[in-house]
Amino acid sequence: MPMNIAIDGPVGAGKSSIADAVAKRLNILHLDTGAMYRALALYVLRSGVDPADEAAVCACSDRAEIAVRYQDGMQHTLLFGEDVSACIRTGEVSQAASTVSKWPAVRRRMVQAQQALAQQSDMLIDGRDIGTVVLADSPCKIFLTATAEERARRRYLQNLEKGDSTPYETVLAELNARDAQDMTRKTDPLRQAEDAVLVDSTNMTPEQVVEAILSIVEAVYGKR
Repeated sequence: MPMNIAIDGPVGAGKSSIADAVAKRLNILHLDTGAMYRALALYVLRSGVDPADEAAVCACSDRAEIAVRYQDGMQHTLLFGEDVSACIRTGEVSQAASTVSKWPAVRRRMVQAQQALAQQSDMLIDGRDIGTVVLADSPCKIFLTATAEERARRRYLQNLEKGDSTPYETVLAELNARDAQDMTRKTDPLRQAEDAVLVDSTNMTPEQVVEAILSIVEAVYGKR
């Protein structure tokens, strides 16, 4: 059986960057499931569809050709063959992704695709329903979080580096709204799996978080 590691957590917890670093240290692939939902959200927006329109979104999901390709160990997310890895990181796409991901038909399709990928090789998968749904049988689950204020601060600083001067208060409000939507959706809401190890990164450096997660993985799978 492949070595599968699940990392869940709220928006802004640093899941993608931390998962990238951990996967590189373990020399395994990292699947960012959020990028798959973002790709669908991008298609929905480009199609002029309201992300809150369940029937229309599910129709888009049926048509969308979303694929994942790995190049130099990095994930590239494709939409109809177009590499959309960069353009799915906007605030508009992020909020739309949170909305489209609450529809059961969308989640079923995505979960099936993610589970198929996990069966093919050793893989670290991050998202919001990995330990509870996608890799529910994995013996290695981590719930990565931080306070909303710290997550908003990190996101605010990242935005500034990209030339986005959205006020911190706005970033925090959007983050809290995203948290509420992710945790209260009817299908596969964000929650910590009962057997997941909690890692609170509020007062930790990225390297400390990576080392903490590697220790958890080693305790389950042994030193690699």
